Amino acid sequence: MTQEPAGGGTSGAEEPPGNALVQALADRLVLDPSRTVLVTVDCHRGHLDPAVATMPVEASTAAAVVSTVARLCATARQRDVPVVHVILENIRLRDRVEAAANPFWREVEAARQSLTPGRKSTVFGHNLTGSVQTELMPELGPEPGDVVIRTKRRLSIFRDTDLEQVLRSLAVDTLLLVGINTNTCVMCAAFEAFNRDLRVVVVRDGVASMYGDDLHRFGLENVARCLGWVVTADEVIAKLDGVTAQLHDAPPAAPAPDVAAAAPAPA
Repeated sequence: MTQEPAGGGTSGAEEPPGNALVQALADRLVLDPSRTVLVTVDCHRGHLDPAVATMPVEASTAAAVVSTVARLCATARQRDVPVVHVILENIRLRDRVEAAANPFWREVEAARQSLTPGRKSTVFGHNLTGSVQTELMPELGPEPGDVVIRTKRRLSIFRDTDLEQVLRSLAVDTLLLVGINTNTCVMCAAFEAFNRDLRVVVVRDGVASMYGDDLHRFGLENVARCLGWVVTADEVIAKLDGVTAQLHDAPPAAPAPDVAAAAPAPA
């Protein structure tokens, strides 16, 4: 995987800004499986399958992300953590696609530019409803019990989708975020979850950006220092297992007192 997380080594001895904060918060992070949901953001073939992608992530990076996210999905299901997949679909209208309403995307297409450095991409041909690009990467499911939301139209996983209602019904307060792109849809999800007072956890080896390594690193750094936690998949699994182990090791609750036996006999 070519994309490297922010907060790595530096050429000098000076500690990168924010490292103490990030480490202190990582040490305090607790993940309760009963209050946590895994949300995959745009883990579809339109980004992650080099054979058909219309806005492709670099191929080796895509393969690494799919492997990590597949492992997390399996782990989540084993530990009764809900898995929600949110997928962008671009609606076909009679004479255009709905995404043409966005002025930035419209000008990118008019200028014949690509949003994916060094690789061809298309905004208006991306993830058209009913296309193979909108399919979830098969390694990720969906499995029975997973929730799939297909009404994402822009960068937001919340706007005009059922996600908020799903989260409320699941009674969760912690989002594990994985997927594409670190600096746009994943970061937007982090901001919106933060604004809803939800705990935001981005899995650093479960996200990537088609826009390039620089914006991938920026996205991770911004989340870690401003919005929530950025941790590895291994750390997520260890945190989930830590809470589960504590629950299993807890002593059994004392039996409730027999109120009837303790009550004085009537005179």
